[in-house]
Amino acid sequence: MFLSRRTAQEEYFDSERPIEEVAEFFRSLGRVNRFFDFAEPFRELLPRLLGEAQCRALSILDVGAGDGSLGRTVEAWATARGWNWRVANLDCSLAALGLNGERMNVAGSAARLPFRQESFDVVITSQMAHHLTEVEVKMLLRETWRVARRVVIVCDLHRNIGLYLLLRLLFCFQKHPASFRADGLLSVKRGWRVEELLSLAREAGIPQAKAKLRFGARIVLHAERMPQEGILPSVARTRSERQYLASD
Repeated sequence: MFLSRRTAQEEYFDSERPIEEVAEFFRSLGRVNRFFDFAEPFRELLPRLLGEAQCRALSILDVGAGDGSLGRTVEAWATARGWNWRVANLDCSLAALGLNGERMNVAGSAARLPFRQESFDVVITSQMAHHLTEVEVKMLLRETWRVARRVVIVCDLHRNIGLYLLLRLLFCFQKHPASFRADGLLSVKRGWRVEELLSLAREAGIPQAKAKLRFGARIVLHAERMPQEGILPSVARTRSERQYLASD
């Protein structure tokens, strides 16, 4: 059945590309993200999970931040409410981070976050987990949980025919480079189902994680650490994870 399983095919922009192409890619991505209101899950979920009083000042790490557009968007939204949200942007692409100006940018791997335990109040990641294998996603989840003091939120694409067709229709009205259009449709094929992400969270040692669909297009997984809860005992890495780290 179409989209019943994830495709393993890599996207064009999963590899290093010239800075001009990278900049063009993020301009296109910004238009699509604004259409789908990509910051909405974070605006809605963080105040509900933490309470507005706890949202007045937050340190946030965005893993796989790309050009930092999500961080800029949620910072501006919080500022308009009189809140102070400070977002650190981590990505493995120097070219992408270079598009984010003089903000707090960190080059690094999602599998080995260069931060101490509980370094940030909140750790988020948006539309990047579908770029990873299942082994890599488990490592991402463990690392985000390790460095978060309060909440982890992972938002990614829901693999379904409705989103695939909607994106194809959108591309009929929005002009984008062929490589971006191909990657966009491939991203849906590499997306997730709710139970797949929940299973990976359990294997990553986060049994309290919850996930649900938002408007049929996205899956939002979140896990909240209680104030009295410390870092959970480390979970032994699987053989495949050890092999991945050894090859990194």
